[in-house]
Order: sequence, then C-alpha cells, then structure tokens
Amino acid sequence: MALTADQLIASQKTALETMFGLTTKAFEGMEKLVELNVTASRAALSEAAGTAQAVMSVKDAKELMALQAAMFQPMAEKTAAYSRHLYDIAQGTSAEFTKAFEAKAAETQATLVGMVDSAAKNAPAGSETAVAMMKSAVAAANNAFESVQKAVKQASDVAEANFTAASAQAMNAAKTATAKTKR
Repeated sequence: MALTADQLIASQKTALETMFGLTTKAFEGMEKLVELNVTASRAALSEAAGTAQAVMSVKDAKELMALQAAMFQPMAEKTAAYSRHLYDIAQGTSAEFTKAFEAKAAETQATLVGMVDSAAKNAPAGSETAVAMMKSAVAAANNAFESVQKAVKQASDVAEANFTAASAQAMNAAKTATAKTKR
C-alpha cells in the first residue's frame, strides 16, 4: 500500500505537532526546575543569614552544640523536601513524554495493522503464507512493546518505592542524630 501525498503531509504535520508538544512539555519541566532552584536558593540565602547571626551570638561551646543540633533536622527535612520536589518534576515530565510516546506508538501500531490488512486484501493468490507471517510479526511486535511498557512501569514503581524508602530512612537517621546530639 503506497502512501498518498495527503497522507504524507498529514503524517508530517502530526509528527511536527508531536515534536512541538514534547518540546513544550520539556520547557515546562525546566521552568519548574528553575523555579524550584530559585526558591530553594532564596530560602538557603535567608537561612544562611539567620544562621550567621545565630552563630555570632553564641557565647560558649555548649550553646554552639545546641544550635548545631537544632539546625540538623530541619536541614535534613528541607533536603528531603527538595529531593521530593525534584523527583516529582522529573516524574511528571517523564509521564508526559511516556503518555505522548504511548499514544504515538498506538497510532503507529494501528496504522501498521491497517496497512497489513489492506495488503492482505489486495495480495495476489498464493501469498497467504507471507500475509500470515506479516500478521504474526506485527502481533509479536505489539506483544513485545506491551511487555516493555509493563517492565518500564514496574521499574518506575520500584524506583519510586526505593526513593520513598531512602527518604524515610534519611529522615529517621536525621531524627536519631538530632536526638543523640541533644542528649
């Protein structure tokens, strides 16, 4: 089955729209990342000024140790919150890309199946074996794609669970260290 000029133009138009859509999503992700970093930097600068003032007013080593202990857990919590925001931005942008990719892949699969069906209808007599092999290859490719999608989803779920567990463990370690320092 040969593609007509209108089909080629429509295909190119769709590809261009997809490319600009994905580029827009990438820029939105970058904007969120820049906003997060500006906010975090502004907060860090403000906290650094406050910490410097607090350190300058310390009168002895015991007071310095208490100040240091009091700052440790909030710093760990802020680091965990920053990491969570960063992860959420990356995950959201990745989900948008995955959604677009899956939609395009489904569209391509449907087109391919349509082309194979059309070729089967117009195939000369005696080519049933070749048509059956093509249909089998398309079905195998679809199954492989679905398997890859499932594996990626599982890997993503495992990565998110590991990130959550690591964050919780880091927060518990910070709380433990703060409690020991206060004693």
